[in-house]
Amino acid sequence: MDDTGHGVSRRAALVGGVGASVLGASALAATTAEAATRPVLVLGSRGPAVTEAQERLRALGYWVGTPDGTFGHVTQQAVWALQKSAGARRSGRIDLAAWGLLARGFTPRPRATSGTLIEVDLKKQILMVVSNGRLVHTLNTSTGSGERYYSGGSWKTARTPTGSYSIYWRWSNGWQTGSLGSMWRPTYWRGDFAIHGSQSIPPYPASHGCCRVSTAAQDMLWAGGWVALNRRVVLY
Repeated sequence: MDDTGHGVSRRAALVGGVGASVLGASALAATTAEAATRPVLVLGSRGPAVTEAQERLRALGYWVGTPDGTFGHVTQQAVWALQKSAGARRSGRIDLAAWGLLARGFTPRPRATSGTLIEVDLKKQILMVVSNGRLVHTLNTSTGSGERYYSGGSWKTARTPTGSYSIYWRWSNGWQTGSLGSMWRPTYWRGDFAIHGSQSIPPYPASHGCCRVSTAAQDMLWAGGWVALNRRVVLY
């Protein structure tokens, strides 16, 4: 796990001496104690604790739509994004560990320090929306599975390319259906590779090479102008 800039590193703690270590331990203990008082929330959970978690996720940039006190598909996507960002177990539940991450205010760090673009961290399987060098949204994504598949008369490997590209074509009206399945409002950044909405965005690589997000998240990206033509998309 690489959480540089999101807590006290081992090196910083050693340089800081015993006093810094004691303070860090006290803060961690307080965070853990606070998290332990929270209920475990799962898909289908309802109530004020869900609203609290949703509001905290939203404040940290994990896109969760409008907090409504119901732990639905969009909230689960946000929890996966949080857990992936932190290198934590991808349970999709808001358990003791997840409450702790929310209390600590854990967010990923995009590589870009300026400009407006989309970054996709293929190792962590997260998609980050960056505006003027500032992280705005973090989404769960599922990219190329690495598996073999047959299409167009030949065998291919489901891989998502790395590099810097620009969105060059978009399908705005609902589902676009092709030989490999249906994509919600896809925005193409290289050949047949796109960012698109899907009804299946597991917490692991599962696509033919595209970057899947939820249909609700894709609508948000369109509405916010984040997937406009010529928008830069960087994958690593």
